Amino acid sequence: MKTLLCALAVMLLTASGARALTSGDAPPAIDMPDQTGENVELAALKGKVVLVDFWASWCGPCKKEMPVLEALNVKYAAQGLVIVGVNIDSSSKKMNKFLKGTPVSFRIVHDRKLVVANRYEPETMPTSYFIGRHGTVRYVHEGFEKGDAAGIEERVKALLAEESGP
Repeated sequence: MKTLLCALAVMLLTASGARALTSGDAPPAIDMPDQTGENVELAALKGKVVLVDFWASWCGPCKKEMPVLEALNVKYAAQGLVIVGVNIDSSSKKMNKFLKGTPVSFRIVHDRKLVVANRYEPETMPTSYFIGRHGTVRYVHEGFEKGDAAGIEERVKALLAEESGP
């Protein structure tokens, strides 16, 4: 059943046929409230390193990735990392149950109607978009396996080391 749900979600996300985001692209707007009610506006985060991660409570790799993202947030937020988790569950109840068992301190947006997901069109769950200080997509990481954690951290560190400049 979980495989069927995953396949259905990916099919819905890629139904429009537009090309996927790649390095150098401007990231689409999020413009939705996070769990505190504050609107997530990427333009306001320019100069920061932003990691936008699409996830769902039914996604096995997402469950493994969330503690890694939380550790990165704790370790690098003071240096300018902002993580925005975009949840695509059909109900906030499922999302909240997941977050109760796997609490995180970074921002979470509930994209129940797939508005943001349709803008980004992730091809799998989870998918992370690394946005550099200049406001463009620098890396896209699809899926998550245990061995991916070190590479994700290296990308974050490399982006944090870059100057924000004009």
